[in-house]
Amino acid sequence: MQQLAQYQDGRLELQEVPAPMPPPGGILVRTTCSVISPGTEKMKVEQARMSLLQKAKARPDQVKKVIDTARTLGWKSALEKVRNRLESPTPLGYSAAGVVVAVDELNTRFRVGDRVACGGAECAFHAEMIGVPDLLASPIPEGVEDWQAAYTTLASISMEGVRQSGARLGERVLVMGQGLVGLLATSLLKASGARVMAVDFVAARLQTSLAMGAERIVNPSQSKLEDEVRAWTEGHGVDAALLCVGGKGREAADSAIACLRDRGVMVIVGIYDAELSWKTAYMKDIQVRYSRSYGPGRYDPSYEWGGHDYPIGHVRWTENRNFEACLHLMKSGALDLKPVTTKRVTFGDVLSVYDHLETELGVLIEYPNDVARSTNDEKPKPSEASSFAIRHSSFTPAGVLHVIGAGNFARTMLLPHVKGQISLGTIVNATGLSSRHVKEKFGFAHAETDAAKVFEGKEGAVMIGTRHHLHAPLTIRALAADKHVFVEKPLCLTRDELAQIDSAIGESKGSVMVGFNRRFAPATVELKKILSGISGPKTLAFHVFAGPLAPDHWYANLEESGGRVLGEACHFFDFACHLLGKPTRVTAQTVGRSAFPDSFTAQIEFADGSAAQIIYSAEGDFAFPKETFRVFASGLVAECTNFQELAIHRKRKRVVTKFGSKGHAEEMAAWLAYLKGQSAHPLPYAEARQSMALTFAVMESLREGRGALI
Repeated sequence: MQQLAQYQDGRLELQEVPAPMPPPGGILVRTTCSVISPGTEKMKVEQARMSLLQKAKARPDQVKKVIDTARTLGWKSALEKVRNRLESPTPLGYSAAGVVVAVDELNTRFRVGDRVACGGAECAFHAEMIGVPDLLASPIPEGVEDWQAAYTTLASISMEGVRQSGARLGERVLVMGQGLVGLLATSLLKASGARVMAVDFVAARLQTSLAMGAERIVNPSQSKLEDEVRAWTEGHGVDAALLCVGGKGREAADSAIACLRDRGVMVIVGIYDAELSWKTAYMKDIQVRYSRSYGPGRYDPSYEWGGHDYPIGHVRWTENRNFEACLHLMKSGALDLKPVTTKRVTFGDVLSVYDHLETELGVLIEYPNDVARSTNDEKPKPSEASSFAIRHSSFTPAGVLHVIGAGNFARTMLLPHVKGQISLGTIVNATGLSSRHVKEKFGFAHAETDAAKVFEGKEGAVMIGTRHHLHAPLTIRALAADKHVFVEKPLCLTRDELAQIDSAIGESKGSVMVGFNRRFAPATVELKKILSGISGPKTLAFHVFAGPLAPDHWYANLEESGGRVLGEACHFFDFACHLLGKPTRVTAQTVGRSAFPDSFTAQIEFADGSAAQIIYSAEGDFAFPKETFRVFASGLVAECTNFQELAIHRKRKRVVTKFGSKGHAEEMAAWLAYLKGQSAHPLPYAEARQSMALTFAVMESLREGRGALI
C-alpha cells in the first residue's frame, strides 16, 4: 500500500509500505477519503524544513532531553539518537473515512464492509490502509457520504471547543480565526442556537463564514474589533470567545478578553501559546479554558487503545460520542461541509498540495478503490488479526536475524551493532512507514507489520524489541519455532509467564538471551576482573536517579510496561546478581504511596553473605548522575558513574579509568558470536531467569510489606 511520509529535512514522499494490522480490539480500514488539516499539517511541514538551530530554538524541551541522554550515555549515543530521529519518516494526517476490511477478534462493534469515520494522529494517516482502535472509529450513518465523514475528527475538535465555551441558546460568541477549525466552530455554534461574530484578516474566509452561519463578520485590519463587539452586544460584550488561531503572543488573547463580558469564557482551541494581560482578565473575572483536541479520552491510552470507555453518566461527551454527534449533524444537514471544501485531489497527486496550503481551507484526498483493495487480499482473516498476529507463510533460513519491534532504542543502541555482521531477514514494526524505513536503513530483506513470517521455519534468530507486554508471548512463539531469541528486558511481566517460558525453553532447540546490557559494559568487565581476585563477601550500593515519570509516558501504562520496578529496575537487580552471585532474600519498600511505585529501596541478601542495596528514585535533581554505584570489598572500594568512569580506591591510591559504552555494542557482539558458533552463550537462561525471579520477589516484598525469599 502507499502512505504519505514526511522527513525532517522537509521532504514529502508517497512510499510503498506494508499494510498495518488491526490493533487489539480494533479494525483495519481501506481509506476512501481523508482531509488535510491546513493549520496543523502546514506547521509540521514548516518545522521539518527548519535548520537544526531553528529546530533547537523551537523545541528547547527536546534539547534538554538530548543533554540528559548525553550525561548518561555519552555524546556519541545522544547524537546518534538525534540523527536517528531526524532521518526517520513520520506520518501525516488524522481525519479519515473508509470501509472496514478486517476486524480483530476482540472487537464486537464493527463488521467487514462497515463504513467508518476514523480519527487520531497515531493511526488515521494519509494512507491507503489504516489500523484504527475501536474508540477512534464511528459508523457512518446512511445519508452521509464518505467525503463528509472524513471531516469528522476535525469537526470534533471544533465541537469540543464549543462545548468548553458553555455557549447556550441565544448567547453571542466571538470566533477568532476562520481557518478550517474556526469555520467548523462557527457552523456548530449556529447549529446550537448561538449567535456568532467571525473574525479573520482574510476577506475570502470571512465570506465563507457567512455561508457557515456567522451573523456578523469583522476584519480587524479594516475596523476596530472592540467597537464592532460593543455595537453588536449593546455594550455588554460577548458571552464567550473561541481562539481558533495558532502561534504565540498576547495580541489575540488581549483582543478576546477586551471583547468579553464580565465573567465571560475564553477558550483556546488552536495551538496558541497565549500570554494574558493579567489585570484585564482579573478585573473581568475571565474564565480561561483549553479545549483538548477531540474531547475527553484524547491522549488517554486506556481509552483510545485499551477500549475502556467512560460511563456516559460521568462523561457525557467523550471523543467517540463527539464523533457520533458530528456525523448526525452531517446527516441532518446542520453541518454543511461544501463551503469549506476548497480542493479535492487524488492520493497520487497529493504532494503538490503541501506547497500551497496557506490558500486552502479543507483539502479532501480521494483514494482509488482498486489500489487499496488489492492490499486487502494479503490481510489475515478477522479472527487472526491482532497487533502481532501469527500466520505461517514463508521459510526462514539459518543464519538470518529477524527483528520484531524496532523503535528508537533498537535503531540507536542495538541494530547499528548487528548491521553487516549477520544476514538480516524480516523487520516487523507496528506501522508500515517505520518498518519500511528500518528495512532500508539497515538492509533487511523484507518489511512487515505482521510477525507471521518471522515464526515460519525452524532456524534463525529473532530479536524482540516491542513494548514489554509482548515480550513473553513472542519469546514463547519463537522458542516453539526453535529459534534463538534476544529479548529486551524485562523477559516477562508475571511469574506465570516465566513458568511458561521455562516450559518452552525445555522443549525448544532454541535459546533465550535477555537484554541486560550493563553486565557487558567495559566498566563492569573491568570491575568483575578486579573483584575476582578478592575473596569474601562484598557490599554493593547502587543509586539510580530515574527522574519523574510523565503521566502520558507508556511506562505509566502498567498493562504494557509492568511499571518501572519490573520494566526498568530489573536491570539493576541483574547487575547485582552478576557481581555478587545467587540472591536468597530481599526486603523492599516504596517511598510514598503513589499509584505505582517509582521510588523504592531494596535490600538484597546473597548466598555468600554479600549484600546489595538498590535505591531507585524519581525524586532528585538532573544535575546528579542517573546511575552511580559503589562496591566495598576487602582492601578495595570501587566507584562508578554512568558506567563511563570507574574509580578504584586501593592501597590509599585512587585510579580512574574512562569508558564510552554502557554495554550495548559488547552485548550484541557476544550474542552474534554465539549465533555463529564462535563462543558459548554469553548470558545463560538460568542467570537471566534468576534476575527475573529476584525482580518478582522485590515486587512481592513491595506489595506485602515484608521480606521475600527468592
